[in-house]
Amino acid sequence: MRWALVKVALAVTTMVVLAFAVPLGLVIREMARDRAFSNAEREAAAVAPALSITTDHDQLERVVAAAGSDAGMAVHIPAGDGQEALELGRQRAADEDIAAVRKLGRASTTGVPGGSTLLQPVALSTGEIAVVEVYVPQAEVTNGVGTAWAVLAGVGVALVLGSVAVADRLGVRMVRPAKRLVDGARELGEGRLGARVPEEGPTELRLAAVAFNSMADQVVQLLANERELAADLSHRLRTPLTVLRLNTASLGEGPAADQTRSAVEQLEREVDTIIRTAREAKPQTAAAGPGAGCDAAEVVRERMAFWSALAEDEGRTWRVAGADRPVRIPVARADLAAALDALLGNVFRHTPEGTAFAVDVHNAEDAVIVLVSDAGPGIPDPKAAMARGRGSGSDGSTGLGLDIVRRLAESTGGDLRIGSSVLGGTEVRIWIQVDGRAPASRGHRQLRRRRPGRPAAAFKHS
Repeated sequence: MRWALVKVALAVTTMVVLAFAVPLGLVIREMARDRAFSNAEREAAAVAPALSITTDHDQLERVVAAAGSDAGMAVHIPAGDGQEALELGRQRAADEDIAAVRKLGRASTTGVPGGSTLLQPVALSTGEIAVVEVYVPQAEVTNGVGTAWAVLAGVGVALVLGSVAVADRLGVRMVRPAKRLVDGARELGEGRLGARVPEEGPTELRLAAVAFNSMADQVVQLLANERELAADLSHRLRTPLTVLRLNTASLGEGPAADQTRSAVEQLEREVDTIIRTAREAKPQTAAAGPGAGCDAAEVVRERMAFWSALAEDEGRTWRVAGADRPVRIPVARADLAAALDALLGNVFRHTPEGTAFAVDVHNAEDAVIVLVSDAGPGIPDPKAAMARGRGSGSDGSTGLGLDIVRRLAESTGGDLRIGSSVLGGTEVRIWIQVDGRAPASRGHRQLRRRRPGRPAAAFKHS
């Protein structure tokens, strides 16, 4: 918008300046020409009285010298009454032009090399017609024209620049509020819910700013209501959880009882976390910065330690590889733990007891890959398995767990893929981009080629 206003002002002012400057420049040139020929006419008129009295050569030379134009004036007197033709000064005009003026009896101008000449007829006492020739150089015809045109050009350029500057300032007053509105919308889209737009500028932009701020307030209020609803619903779960925890106390001792009590305690912790997060979240809190994240290897070891107890009960062999060194990823610890629990829970839920499984962590320069594989029957339709709210087959799966994992990977610029594992079953690969860029297919292939060469931990048996 700003440059559009500048271009319009530039075009309009340029046309106006040209409309006035071009005719004015032509008038100035004609005025300079008229001034030069008027001076020539005055010089010719100064010689005319002497010609009407005498035709003596010496006297005429003195008259021409007194007029101050002896270098640019010539007098042509025809022969008559026994007197020879007399020529004074340098003749520049052609003979036929002089004869035409003598015949017509009126002044005339004609072009000559270096300028023009004024031919003025004068009647002699003998009745003959003499012609006074006054030379007008081209420099005298254009004297002052260049300076006047330069002044006009300077004034025109100043007017154009001034109009452009004024239009630019007006454009800034209009564009700045629009830019702030765009920046506010971008910040709101990025999750900074405290973004607001100053209500200033033209009337239309002020109204747009008012509408934007009202919309942002509504979004904040809706999110606050949603958090309160989540907190209230989670709080209602505490009552049945308390009953369940009390019932687990009567189960006695044994692996199953301990596992049940551990699961109930973890569920209570998760519910408490949901309530606390929903209550303490601030609407204006920005997204996590570049330094936020967790150690993927530590999370993998922790979750495998939890699931290993159930694996021993079901006679499953399992292994972990690549989790012996820290692996930083830009993912919250709770999110990665939830994703691993979803994948490992699918292994226990959809594969027979005794089926082996493994978790591998591959650390590349710009990405981290977490592989969860099993030796089960596999997934016949991976695309349907990842579809949210739609089962992958006759096993009743909803696909919600895989959708959670997919969203986690895509939040970093990575992706989720399902394929066949080296164990003979399903392999779920979580590609986590550590620099926020979209994953390159070539990088996928390179990392997979390096995979067989990595040392893997031996399978652990129950």
